[in-house]
Amino acid sequence: MDWKRLREPGFVLSVVLLLGSAGGLSAAVSALKLHTRKEAIEVDRKAASVSKETPSWRQIGKDTVMPAEVLAELGTQNYVSRHYVEVNPKDPERPRVVELHLAYYTGMVDTVPHVPERCMVGGGMELKAGLMYEELPIDRSGWLVDEAATSDVRRATGKNDAVIHTVRLGPNSSAPGNRVRLPIGAERMTLRISEYRDPRSRQRMFAGYFFIANGGLTPDAEGVRLLAFDLRNRYAYYMKVQVSSTHVESAAELAEVGASLLSELIGDIMLCVPDWTEVIRGNYPPDNPLRQRDGEKS
Repeated sequence: MDWKRLREPGFVLSVVLLLGSAGGLSAAVSALKLHTRKEAIEVDRKAASVSKETPSWRQIGKDTVMPAEVLAELGTQNYVSRHYVEVNPKDPERPRVVELHLAYYTGMVDTVPHVPERCMVGGGMELKAGLMYEELPIDRSGWLVDEAATSDVRRATGKNDAVIHTVRLGPNSSAPGNRVRLPIGAERMTLRISEYRDPRSRQRMFAGYFFIANGGLTPDAEGVRLLAFDLRNRYAYYMKVQVSSTHVESAAELAEVGASLLSELIGDIMLCVPDWTEVIRGNYPPDNPLRQRDGEKS
């Protein structure tokens, strides 16, 4: 019997439907080591700790402080909204500005993340075009493959094509020169982009986002369910990474400036989410039951 197939979400759903009783469901969940309730997982560094300056970008103005009612709608206190301007713009008369917004969620979190299509339209912006996907031309020249992490992740997830890369932290990071792991699929980082217009000023804005969730990436809010709410995982988290700008003329240009900024900030961002390799190894968090089981075996 192929035991790996018994742990697939489709099979699990079939079991749940067929059992049809609280006792049977409880037994199935226990036998298959499934987690219907997700536990929170935190890291010491918060979203606002990402570098305010990189070789190509520097902060302009102050971090946006959201009022209490907006924070209540956002659903987290762990966020940052910050504007960056190009240090050496191609056109000195037109330096481009991009806003970076990060928001971290964990535990039994909202399965419908806040996205610009809802929030900006709710705030009065007109949605002109949506559902454009642009792969980010990230600079990968300094990336390395972490062979040991790749092997462990493939074994734990069954994703035989998964590759774990590392990137070196920049000069303005908290630990310059150190390397941090990137999520599965980082080499195909993609923005989901929409175009908006202010009905009063008629100014155009492009906004795009993706999510880092339980060691993976997805450009869709629906994809968060598949990553962060996998029944095989005890913990759940996701971080929304959003870039927006009124200084670009197209979705492709937003992807260009977004890639320039994120190429230099992605290491800092990964310090603000759990290292999923260490989670599946049982090394993090301290109360991870995988560590306890390994200790019992030894």
